[in-house]
Amino acid sequence: MQAAFAPLRHSTFRALWLANLASNTGLWIQNTGAGWLMTSLAPSPVMVSLVQAAAMLPVFLFALPGGALADVLDRRRTLIAAQLWIATAGLLLAVLAALGLLGPWGLLALTFAIGAGTAVIFPAWAAATPELVPQEDMVQAVALNGVGFNLARALGPALGGFVMAAAGAATAFALNALGFLALLWALVAWRRPIPPRSDLPPERLPSAVRAGLRFAIAVPAMRAAILRACAFFLFASAVWALLPLVVRDRLGLGPAAFGLMLGVAGCGAVAAGVAMPMLRERLPQGRLVFFASLLAYAATALLGLASHWAPAALAMLLFGAAWLAAGSTLGVAAQLTSPTWARARALGVYHLSFFGALALGAMLWGWVGTRAGVPMALVLCAGTGALAAAAVRPWRLDGSAPDTAASRVRGLPDVPLPRPNAPAPTLADLLHEDSGRLLEAVHYRIDPADRGAFLAAMREVRHVRMRAGALVWRLYEDVAQPERWTELWAVESWTEHLREATRLDETDRAALAHAAAMHRGDEPPKASRHLNVDPC
Repeated sequence: MQAAFAPLRHSTFRALWLANLASNTGLWIQNTGAGWLMTSLAPSPVMVSLVQAAAMLPVFLFALPGGALADVLDRRRTLIAAQLWIATAGLLLAVLAALGLLGPWGLLALTFAIGAGTAVIFPAWAAATPELVPQEDMVQAVALNGVGFNLARALGPALGGFVMAAAGAATAFALNALGFLALLWALVAWRRPIPPRSDLPPERLPSAVRAGLRFAIAVPAMRAAILRACAFFLFASAVWALLPLVVRDRLGLGPAAFGLMLGVAGCGAVAAGVAMPMLRERLPQGRLVFFASLLAYAATALLGLASHWAPAALAMLLFGAAWLAAGSTLGVAAQLTSPTWARARALGVYHLSFFGALALGAMLWGWVGTRAGVPMALVLCAGTGALAAAAVRPWRLDGSAPDTAASRVRGLPDVPLPRPNAPAPTLADLLHEDSGRLLEAVHYRIDPADRGAFLAAMREVRHVRMRAGALVWRLYEDVAQPERWTELWAVESWTEHLREATRLDETDRAALAHAAAMHRGDEPPKASRHLNVDPC
């Protein structure tokens, strides 16, 4: 129990975590009110499921630009601006509801606007977590963020259901705006250390977005986290999308019961969060996600078959626990894979996939519910979800973790890395952010007997170059002199080339040194840089 809440001993993390709890509670009050209000404004399964889609689709659209902004700009100011946007949209939603001017499409539009703000908040907040706790508390801090989100899921829907029953939708929407104002106050009070000033110009947003995408594609563990998140959340979204109709039509209950059902799911998630340190000690990440997925789909099937509140509540309890276990494990895998320079934008790619799967799944299962009925849709979702979980199991969440290069170089004398000559003074005016593509090359001489070992080393080098921002990477062998090899890679510009060095960590440098150590000769491998020139 103590290990589960250890990150809260850090005062700044504790203050922001509690404020986040308040804002997420308000968000769940708003989501509960919006979902239930839509059953009165337009009670078809498609329109009700579109409320969930409108909340999640903006994250699919804006998570990557939002993450890039959080890397390029000050994260604290980015979070403050996003909070102001959400609070404004929430207040507008409350005023329109109070005046009776809110229709189904207006409800969806403002829900979408609030989702656009959360698209910026999620990657920025996740990327800020390592600044708030030491390394030894990082994993549990990420899990504790999930616990807080699901504790809000436990409190918010229950409060939302009671507020809807007692005071109406306008009050529920106003409480959401107040919750985000609480987090805004905590962010204003946060005194974030000023990061070291770089001599390089700030990254442009399009370039930062492209770098985030290239990083996510280049790192096997990040690709695995994204794929497995899509496979899980595409099917798990059915429960959140169709639960209002299960409660109202299948169980014959009202908004208070709907809120309590969501609250039960949140309680299951909180219980799973407390147990996560113990579960992580006993199960590797991949197996934990697989078993949590199977539990989630079993709970989905039980919910689809339930005709009484008791089995439905049990299903939601199990589903909430499985949701937290799978979601937090995938989030930790994505976050620990991301380096500091690309953390927010890489997490933006992850959240894009995560919420895109939720939005697509909400629309898909809403359509299936319209065609085949809500119970059948949930049972079909459970069966196909279990098959998908088995299909993606071979993708390892820890695939990029091994520090093989560092272990190989350890014990060897210092190996100088290839260093190109300084640029010619006559070309100095051409070397800037708009210089155009730059080709880099390193030339090796390798003993033919070491060919297999060299190719293995260069596979690691390729990952290093791609993670650092390379557009393309190639390795060429001289057909006349097999001991001669040329490594080529290209980056967007001269400035992007200068950023490469700042993006390498110790393991990256060890991989490059291991390849350089295989070079035959008294001098290190020869390196060169070539500026793209258009002869036309």
